[in-house]
Amino acid sequence: MSDSNLLHQRHLISASEADQHSQGLQAHPSYRLAFSDKDFLMQDELRHVRLQLEYLKPQLVLEQHQVQATLVVFGSARFLSPEQAAEKLKLAQASQAADPTNSERLRQLRLAERDMKNSGYYEAARRFAQLVTEHSRQQPENAVMIISGGGPGVMEAANRGAYEAGGQSIGLNIVLPHEQRPNPFITPEFCFQFHYFAIRKMHFLQRARALVAFPGGFGTLDELFETLTLLQTGKARQVPVILYDRAFWTRLINFDLLVEEGLIKAEDLQLIQFVDSPEQAWQAICGCYQL
Repeated sequence: MSDSNLLHQRHLISASEADQHSQGLQAHPSYRLAFSDKDFLMQDELRHVRLQLEYLKPQLVLEQHQVQATLVVFGSARFLSPEQAAEKLKLAQASQAADPTNSERLRQLRLAERDMKNSGYYEAARRFAQLVTEHSRQQPENAVMIISGGGPGVMEAANRGAYEAGGQSIGLNIVLPHEQRPNPFITPEFCFQFHYFAIRKMHFLQRARALVAFPGGFGTLDELFETLTLLQTGKARQVPVILYDRAFWTRLINFDLLVEEGLIKAEDLQLIQFVDSPEQAWQAICGCYQL
């Protein structure tokens, strides 16, 4: 083999090796575009970027669709619809009747009876959202869009009521240790998922014209009291805060005790209103805005 042919062969081998090396470089994590590199974005040092992105995505979508006013519905994710509760009660009754002395079956029956009673909250939230959405469709100049946490229970009921009234609604789902899927009644383009509770709460309040809190657990209480704190301290504009079912809320929280002990001012109680029907809730909001 001539010297020139030998040099040419070595050149070809060198080019092949270079190509393989180049491919290896492109496959290395450091070569990924920063905004498409999940491992990079999930570092602690990038938390502020993730917070900003999580805020901006829903913000831009809602701005693009000109969503300017919302009505927030809070409440337990654990309440069943009347249909679900009735089926659960029917099964529990049949099970208990088959073995009347079984204490566990009796306990399950009592739980099913409780769920049947509490399904009234689901139905009330559904009806309330229907009233709001019907008004918004009839008076688009005063339209408000229902927004919920996007999950089951009261959240589902609110989105369902808006859907059944022929309107749109927003759902702000949150990543939780136990899987939470968005309920099927959210308008698809307004179905968002969050990692950070703080950013989610910002979107609840940013366009809110009123908030209605149905009975709920820690999550509902957290959202309610953060809202009241922001209103009390002037960090958010004044909007009606409606507590559904006076008997429940006054049994759960002794608001008067807070005043008696000097922990809040008497006028702070004016931040909340109690109602006992969907119609009362909607009228309280209409009265505030003279709709």
